Amino acid sequence: MLSNYYRDIHLFRFDDRTEIVFILARVELQIIVAPSGYWRFLDATEF
Repeated sequence: MLSNYYRDIHLFRFDDRTEIVFILARVELQIIVAPSGYWRFLDATEF
């Protein structure tokens, strides 16, 4: 979906231990994808 809207993906990380995918498209656009396939936006206040 991000590439369809021409958003640059700055960081893509897969954690082997938890099998979670982290995508950083912009500072204010961060997405976490769980192994189940469910995804959610990551709020900057969660850090």
